[in-house]
Amino acid sequence: MAKLQIALDFVDLPRALKAARAAVKGGADILEAGTPLIKSCGLEAVRALRAEFKNIPIVADMKIMDTGRAEVEIAAKAGAGIVTVCSAAGLSTVQECVEAGLNYGAEIMLDFIGEEDYAEIEKFLALTVNYIGIHISIDEQMRGEKGGALLDKLVSVTSTPIVIAGGINSETAASYAARGAGTVIVGGAITKAKNPEEETRKIKKALQENTSIPSEYFVRVDEKNIKSVLGKVSAANMSDALHRALPLKGIKAVTPGKHMTGRALTVRTYPGDWAKPVEAIDRASKGDILVIDAGGGTPAVWGELATHSALQKGLGGIVIHGAVRDTADIKKMDLPVFSSDITPQAGEPKGFGEIGVPIVINGVRVKTGDWIIGDDDGVLVVPKEKAVEFTNRAMDVLERENRIREEIKEGSTLASVAQLLMWEKQK
Repeated sequence: MAKLQIALDFVDLPRALKAARAAVKGGADILEAGTPLIKSCGLEAVRALRAEFKNIPIVADMKIMDTGRAEVEIAAKAGAGIVTVCSAAGLSTVQECVEAGLNYGAEIMLDFIGEEDYAEIEKFLALTVNYIGIHISIDEQMRGEKGGALLDKLVSVTSTPIVIAGGINSETAASYAARGAGTVIVGGAITKAKNPEEETRKIKKALQENTSIPSEYFVRVDEKNIKSVLGKVSAANMSDALHRALPLKGIKAVTPGKHMTGRALTVRTYPGDWAKPVEAIDRASKGDILVIDAGGGTPAVWGELATHSALQKGLGGIVIHGAVRDTADIKKMDLPVFSSDITPQAGEPKGFGEIGVPIVINGVRVKTGDWIIGDDDGVLVVPKEKAVEFTNRAMDVLERENRIREEIKEGSTLASVAQLLMWEKQK
C-alpha cells in the first residue's frame, strides 16, 4: 500500500505542529516540513518536528537549487531523514546532494517540479537518488493540471520509488497509488480541512481499500465544472483570489440573500432605453447573466415583467449599471437582480445600443462569456481566459478560511492564527 505523506505548507510553526499532531493521529506515515514553512521559520521547523515525532520520517522540502552538499548537511543535522532537490538545479547539484546524503544519513528525493519534457528528465534516472518526486505545483493545480501522464511514463522505466504531490485528496489518492506511486503527498486536503485528523483517516482508508471517497472541498476544477465550484464560493472569496480585485462599483443587490453565478451576456444601452435589455433575454442561454450598461442613471431599463421573462428563459441573474423598478415584486421572485439605482420611473424602448459587445462599468471591463459572481457583498467579474485558475484560487481561499474558523472555535483568535505581529511590515 502507498504511504501517506503530509505536506505542512504553513508559514508559522505552531499551526504546522497542530496539523501534524492531528495527521499523525489520523494515520499519516510521513511528515513534510514544506518549503513555505522552512523559508518562514528556518530549519527550526524540522528540529521541532523531529523532537515531537521521533518515530515518524521527516522530510525537509528544501527544493535545493545550488550548494547541494551544504544544504543537505544542515537539513540532515536538523533531523530530516529525507531532503528534496530540484531537477532544475542540474546534474552536478543533484549528485552533490546524493553524496552528502550518504555522508549525513539522509535520503534524497529528486523533485521534477515544473518538468514536462521526458527527454529532460531521462538524464537524471541513472543517478542513485532514493525517490523520484512528481510535483504538480500549486500554480499548476490552479490551472487544472493533473500530472498522471508523467507518473505512467516513469513507472514504466525506473524501479526508483515514485512520490507524487499536487492537489491530491480522498477522491484521487488511490488512483495515483494504483498507477504506481509508492507515496502520495497530501497538503491542503488535510491541513485546510475542518477536521485534519478525520480527513487524514479518510484518505488513509481510500489508500487501504483502493477506492475513491467523495470530497466536498479540495477538488480543483476544469472548464467543465467551473459553475459547481463558483456556487460554493462568495464574492469576497473571489475578490481575494483576484488579488483584492474591485467589484462593479455602485452595483448592489436588489434581491438580498441570493447568490448568483453564470456567464455574462453583455448589453449596452442608454438610460431608460429598455429595448436591448429585453431583446437580450431572447438571445441568452439558460444560466446566463445579463450585464447591462445603461449609463448608470434613470429612468429604469428593467422591471417586474422583464424579470418574469428572464425567469421563464432560465437566466442566472441580472446586473444593471442603471436603474430598476418594481423592486417589491422582484424581491418575491427567485432571480438575483443587482443594480446601481432604483426608481419608479419607466423608460421607453427606443432600440439604441448593442448586445454581446464588450462594456466597461466604472473601470471594470466585461465581455460576453466572462464569469460573473454576485451576492450581498457585490458583483465580481472573472475574465473567461482565467476562469479556471481563479475559480480554483477562490476555492483555496474558502478552504483556508474554513480551517481558520475551526481554529478560532477551538479557542484561538484571528490575530494569533494569522500571526499578525510576525508578519507586520518592518520599518
